Amino acid sequence: MSHPLLYEVNTRCWLRALSEKSGTGITLATVPEAELAGWQKLGFTHVWLMGVWTTGPRARAEALKQPELRKAYDQVLPGWQEADVAGSPYAIGDYQVPPALGGEAGLGEFRRKLHEHGLKLVLDFVPNHVGLDHPWVRERPDLFVQSLREAPGTFPQRTRAGLRWPAHGKDPYFAPWADTVQLDYRRAATRAVMAQLLESIATRCDGVRCDMAMLVLNDVFAKTWEQFPPVDHPSHITSHQSPVTSHPSPPPEFWASAIPAVKEAHSGFLFLAEAYWGLEARLLALGFDYTYDKTLYDGLVSRDAAGVQRHLLGMTAEAVAGGAHFLENHDEPRIASILSPAEHRAAALLMLGLPGMRFLHDGQLSGAHLKIPVQLARRAAESTQADIEKLYEQLLTTLPTTAVGQGRGELRKPREAWPDNPTARNFVIVQWQRRAPEFDLVAVNLAPHRGQCYAPLSVEHLAAHNWKMRDLLGQECHKRSGDDLQNQGLYLDLPPHGAQLFHFGPIN
Repeated sequence: MSHPLLYEVNTRCWLRALSEKSGTGITLATVPEAELAGWQKLGFTHVWLMGVWTTGPRARAEALKQPELRKAYDQVLPGWQEADVAGSPYAIGDYQVPPALGGEAGLGEFRRKLHEHGLKLVLDFVPNHVGLDHPWVRERPDLFVQSLREAPGTFPQRTRAGLRWPAHGKDPYFAPWADTVQLDYRRAATRAVMAQLLESIATRCDGVRCDMAMLVLNDVFAKTWEQFPPVDHPSHITSHQSPVTSHPSPPPEFWASAIPAVKEAHSGFLFLAEAYWGLEARLLALGFDYTYDKTLYDGLVSRDAAGVQRHLLGMTAEAVAGGAHFLENHDEPRIASILSPAEHRAAALLMLGLPGMRFLHDGQLSGAHLKIPVQLARRAAESTQADIEKLYEQLLTTLPTTAVGQGRGELRKPREAWPDNPTARNFVIVQWQRRAPEFDLVAVNLAPHRGQCYAPLSVEHLAAHNWKMRDLLGQECHKRSGDDLQNQGLYLDLPPHGAQLFHFGPIN
C-alpha cells in the first residue's frame, strides 16, 4: 500500500480503559468488535500496538524511583498508585506478550480480527538496547557494550561469565537510559541474534516500528561508543596476556541485510523507522518503507509556515512519499494542547493530504491534552473536544471518497498572486489523481492571515475541459475555464489557516 494510514495505540492504557468501561477485564483476545469496526470506518490501514512486549521488575523499579518521572505521573494522573506504573515499554525484558495483555494467543487472535476488518498489525522493534530484565544480560553478556571496570554510564552485573560492567543504552545527545542495556553492533554475534529476533517478531505481525533506528548505523554507533571500544574480556584471555581492545573492520550496515531477509520471507511487510538528524534518506536507501518526518512536525508546531513549504518542496518526490507524517505520537505533546482549532484543522488536512504514511495517535482524534508518560499503564479520563472529534471524523470519512492517499500525489509550488504579495510562501498544495480526468486538490494556508496564490496544475488534457470544482469540506463550488487553469493556474484566496479539499470534475 503506497500511502498507509497508521493508528498508534498505547496498548496498556487502551486495554485498561476498555476494561474499566466494560466492567470486565479486556485483553487483546477480547477487544470489542466496535473498536475494530470504528478503525475500519475511519479508513485506517495499520494499527500499531505500542508497548505490547514484557517489561520486567528491574525496569519498573527504575520507572518508580526517578523523581522527574514521578513528577510527570503527578501531573497527568493525580492520585496514581504504584500499580499504575508498568515501566517503560522500551526497556523490553522479553519479546513476549504478557498474560495480562492476553499473551501470545491473544495477540494472534487480535491480528486475525484486524485482518478480517482489512487492517494490518504493526509492533515495536527496539534495535539499540534491551531492558535490564532481559535474560541476555545475564546469559549472554558479550552481546553488550561494556567496560573492563566501572565507568560512567555502566553498572555492575553478575553474569554467567562473572562480574561485568555493561553500559546503559543511550543516544549521543542525552543521558543514558538507566532501565536499559546497550547492545554492541560491532559484534557479529549481536547482529546475528538481533536479526533472528526481528525475524521472530515478523512472524507475529505485518510491520514493525523500529525505535531510534538511526542509532545502529555504523558511523553513528561508532561515534556514540568511541569511548567504549570492543573488548576481549579478561575471562577470555590466557594468564600471560593483557586485556586488549579489538579493532575489526566495519561490518555492513545491519539494516542492509536484516530488512531484505524479512521482506523475502514476509511479502508486503512494512518497516517504519523512528529517525532524526537528517538521516532519513540513508535509512530509506537501506530498505525502510517510511521514516519519521520530524522536520515537518517541528515546522507545524512552531508555526513556521514558510519553513514547512520550503521543507516539502525541497525534498524529492520519493523522500516525501517515504515520510511518516504526524502531528503527535507518544514522544510528543498533544497537538490539541499546542495549536488552536483552526491551526489544528489546517495542519491535520496537510498531514493527511501528503503522499507517504499518514500517522495518527490514540487520543488525537478526541482532542486529548495530556501527554502520558509511556511508563504508565493507566491514564486519566479526558473530556472529548467536540470540535476536534468532528474535524477528524469529517476528514477521515471524506478522504476515502477522493484520490487522496489512494492515487498519485504531487506537491505543487505556489506562485505569487501579484507582485509584492509574499503570502504564496505560506501555502502547501498537493494534487491527487486516481482516475482521469477527475482530480483532487489539497490546499492549505498555514498563515494566521489571509493569503493568495496561483496553484499550477499538472493534469493531462487540462485545457480540453471546463471544470467544476467543489470543496468537499465546505460549501464552495465554482466553475473554471480549462484554458485559464492551464495557462495561469488555479487562483486561490484562503482565509487565515484556510484548509480546503477541492474535487475537480469536467463539465464538458
